[in-house]
Amino acid sequence: MAKHAASSAATSATLDALPVLPLRDVVVYPHMVIPLFVGRDKSMRALEHAMENERQILLVAQKSPDIDDPVVDDLHAIGTLASVLQLLKLPDGTVKVLVEGQARVDIEDYHDESGMLSARSRVIEPVYSGKEREVDVVSRTLISLFEQLVKQSRKLPPEVLTTLSGIEDPSRVADSIAAHLSVRMADKQKVLETVDVGQRLELLIGLVDGEMDLQQVEKRIRGRVKSQMEKSQREYYLNEQMKAIQKELGEGEDGPNEIEELQKKIESAGMPKVVLAKARQEFGKLRQMSPMSAEATVVRNYLDWLVGVPWKKRSKVRKDLALAQEVLDADHFGLEKVKDRILEYLAVQQRVNTMKGPILCLVGPPGVGKTSLGQSIAKATNRKFIRMSLGGVRDEAEIRGHRRTYIGSMPGRIVQNINKVGTRNPLFVLDEIDKMSMDFRGDPSSALLEVLDPEQNHTFNDHYLEVDLDLSEVMWIATANSLNIPGPLLDRMEVIRIPGYTEDEKLAIAQRYLLPKQLKANGLKPEELSVGEDAIRDIVRYYTRESGVRNLEREISKICRKIVKQLTLGEIVPAKAKKSPAKAVKTAKSKTVKPAAAAHVDADNLERYLGVRRFDFGRKEQQNEVGLVTGLAWTQVGGELLSIEASVVAGKGRLVNTGQLGDVMKESIQAALSVVRTRVGPLGIEPDFHEKLDLHIHVPEGATPKDGPSAGITMCTALVSALTKIPVRSEVAMTGEITLRGRVLPIGGLKEKLLAAHRGGITTVIIPDDNRKDLADIPANITDSLEIHPVRWIDEVLDIALERPLQPLAAKPVQAAAKTPKPRKGGSEAQTRTH
Repeated sequence: MAKHAASSAATSATLDALPVLPLRDVVVYPHMVIPLFVGRDKSMRALEHAMENERQILLVAQKSPDIDDPVVDDLHAIGTLASVLQLLKLPDGTVKVLVEGQARVDIEDYHDESGMLSARSRVIEPVYSGKEREVDVVSRTLISLFEQLVKQSRKLPPEVLTTLSGIEDPSRVADSIAAHLSVRMADKQKVLETVDVGQRLELLIGLVDGEMDLQQVEKRIRGRVKSQMEKSQREYYLNEQMKAIQKELGEGEDGPNEIEELQKKIESAGMPKVVLAKARQEFGKLRQMSPMSAEATVVRNYLDWLVGVPWKKRSKVRKDLALAQEVLDADHFGLEKVKDRILEYLAVQQRVNTMKGPILCLVGPPGVGKTSLGQSIAKATNRKFIRMSLGGVRDEAEIRGHRRTYIGSMPGRIVQNINKVGTRNPLFVLDEIDKMSMDFRGDPSSALLEVLDPEQNHTFNDHYLEVDLDLSEVMWIATANSLNIPGPLLDRMEVIRIPGYTEDEKLAIAQRYLLPKQLKANGLKPEELSVGEDAIRDIVRYYTRESGVRNLEREISKICRKIVKQLTLGEIVPAKAKKSPAKAVKTAKSKTVKPAAAAHVDADNLERYLGVRRFDFGRKEQQNEVGLVTGLAWTQVGGELLSIEASVVAGKGRLVNTGQLGDVMKESIQAALSVVRTRVGPLGIEPDFHEKLDLHIHVPEGATPKDGPSAGITMCTALVSALTKIPVRSEVAMTGEITLRGRVLPIGGLKEKLLAAHRGGITTVIIPDDNRKDLADIPANITDSLEIHPVRWIDEVLDIALERPLQPLAAKPVQAAAKTPKPRKGGSEAQTRTH
């Protein structure tokens, strides 16, 4: 529209380049005098240039007021030529300038130089497209409407009408009225860009009419608010009068009112002196307020929360160690470290009357019983139990609460939960503490620093309560799946790692806890269903792949549901309905035999209830092979056997690795190859093998990503076997990181790896010598069934793993390859083949 207006207007010659002053939220019209405050560097330079050159400047409005450093595209095409009347520098560094608009201009060419914007422009003269009489009529109509607006509005002074009466030019009348309207920037700019006077007057009539409608709406709203306030004041006055009349008549004195009850609660809550003073102060405010006011509701809610805090009520902590041990053992199998820590705490409690509650962090995979262990500890210590899930929490107010200035504010979840249980020394479980995150609302992990610090939590300050709350008697237990917890927060907790259950532990848990629980949950009696030990082992091996027992319980529940369905349909006859008596009978060997259950699940019929096997586990190779070594790996759900294959073909020394290997595992291959190259003589390998042979290392399964440093000695053994054509013993598995000097470094997850070796039929395991100390945590039945060799150097690994000894290159006979030596003692005599 601006371009069209400019083209249809009568224009004068192009002006020389003048400095440009961009305006954020104001439009200046011709003949309009207005003060401006300038603070931007480019704008200051533009003013300085204008003061030095005839005080002429171009005023152009920005399209968006949020832009601090506007460019050409951020400015409108139509602006105002103005002259600077006065310039005053203020103490804060800004400049106050008084300008007067002279004429509309069409900006033709911008320049950004000398640290300011400048532009060439053409003056746009007003255009009268209509008849002169029509323009005068529209102008008088606009003036009349504007007079009505001034009379209605409190914002426009009456002196405006006096100034307007002295203007005869319709164009100046339109610009003067536009300068006093409080309309949007877009509408103000539209008025400036409308060059045709008649069209400009009609546009302003619409804007003035809209302003008058807004004034009417504001007037109605003010009247409505005033009447509501008068009504509230009248109701309060009448209520107070009614109370006074009832008091004079002696009515309503039989029972205390709510205010008096609240006062009694405050005095009897056992608050500390500082908190009691705060409560009395707020109560005094409440008595002076109208019961109907919104502020009275806020104060009343605050006092209700303050009274509800258990300032002096405690649970009597049980100190009987034997009973606590019994409760913990009844609910959970294993977990000896956690149980010992709780019993240690109770033992110290017997000696010390006042002791701060411990702050523990149980770290372990899902399903191992971290959260349920908290319930058992609460039961063993006779504390109230609170669980607060922190997964996905990203708002600090969830911990510290909201300040009372916000509508609908309330205390944080810590205070809420303590109020709910009504005791100051509960057991508080912070579940999934490693799943917290942060955003613009704050960092909840930082808010927990005060909660979990024994030196600070006796003065925990909730934003809503605004008083100190003693949390030192609370027993805090945090749970996490990993140690991905901020360092300062982790430093405040005592970390207890809970490893995944072994196969034998899962078997015991299923027999003692899960099966009886699911029988009861599904309405089955013990004589209606029995599950054999072999079936439970198969469920663990082939139907679940987890560190805990959550999926194991689901599979047992699935069996129970199918049995219930069969019993309901009559497909299985209950034990008591069978013709044979249900009493126990004696066999020929005088052994008492319990009557058979109606349904028995064993390894043979397990697939009938759970379907085909979903998982499998690694097993040892059937025969000794060249270039094929069994490694041991750790996963989130336990240990696993990992086969590593190496093959050698004629080539130019390329090294290929496949099997979705991570960066660390690829580096282990490079380290293993360097170890082999530095020991070619003792290993009996040609020194230039890396120039004539291509090496390929593959780690199945190819679709599974793998990474970690513990396969270093496995890679090295595979390469040596492939290069020397000496088979590797199939019953040997190994784990350990390797250095360039051939040193074997320690690894993690030894327990899970040895369990995988035991399950897979491995009889000999090679581990780093530095992991010898970890064997103390391995179950005795595992270590007794495995021949474990702690080693320090790769030479020891090769001596144990290879089927026959290595022949150094210098001592190697000419026809040694034609001779097949006997296998080493302890090696397999099964047929070998090159892999």
